Amino acid sequence: MTGSTILVIEDASDIVELLRYNLERERYRVLVESTGEEGLRTARSQMPDLILLDLGLPGLGGLEVCRRLKSNPPADAIPIIMITARGEESDVILGLEMGADDYISKPFRIREVIARVRAVLRRVLEKQASQRGVAFQVGPIHIDPARYEVRVNKVPVELTLAEFRLLETLAERPGRVFSRDQLLDRITEGRAVIIDRNVDVHIRSIRKKLGDARSLISTVRGIGYKLVETPLHSGI
Repeated sequence: MTGSTILVIEDASDIVELLRYNLERERYRVLVESTGEEGLRTARSQMPDLILLDLGLPGLGGLEVCRRLKSNPPADAIPIIMITARGEESDVILGLEMGADDYISKPFRIREVIARVRAVLRRVLEKQASQRGVAFQVGPIHIDPARYEVRVNKVPVELTLAEFRLLETLAERPGRVFSRDQLLDRITEGRAVIIDRNVDVHIRSIRKKLGDARSLISTVRGIGYKLVETPLHSGI
C-alpha cells in the first residue's frame, strides 16, 4: 500500500503540512489542493488511491465535493475519508450516505489518520482481489482474468503474463495514472521473477498487439501510464 497516491483537500496550511509530512514519511505520494473546485479537478485527472477531504472548505464545500465525486464514474471508486470539525455529526451522516468510507474528527492524532488510511486502502485492495477473476470490458478491450484472455473487438490478443498483468492493472482503473514502479510491483507481485523489468518495453509490446486500440494506453510524461476509454491521438 506504500507508494499509493493520496489527495489531501484541505485549506488549513498547518493541517496540510502535518498530513503531507507524515504521509510522505510512510512513503505515500501526496497531492494537495486547498479548494473544492481544485480538489475535484485533481481527483478526476489524477485518480488518486484515496482522498482526505475537509468538509469545512470555503466555497464549494466538502459534502458537495463528495457528492459530485460519488455520482460520476470512474471517480466514484476513489475512497474518501472525511475530515470534520466538532459539531458536524449531521454532515458526517450525509457524507457516509453519499458513499464516503470513513471520517476523522479534528483535532486528530496523526497516528490515527495513518491507521485509518491504511485500513481503507487495505479494504479497497481486498475488494479488488475478491473481484479479480471476473471478466470486464473497457472500450473495445475485453479482459478475462480467470482465463488470462484478452480480446479486442472480439479478436483474441496473445499477451505474455507480464503484459497481461500490466494491461489488467491499467484497465481496472480507467483514467487513473500508474507510476512505472507501481506497474512493476504488479508484474512481479513482490516476487523475484525473471522478466524484463523495463515497464516501457512491455507497454510498447502491448500497444503493438492491441492494434487500433493501442491509443487507449496514454503516456503521462514524467509519471507513467493510464488507460482511457476514448482513443487519444496525442501523448501516446
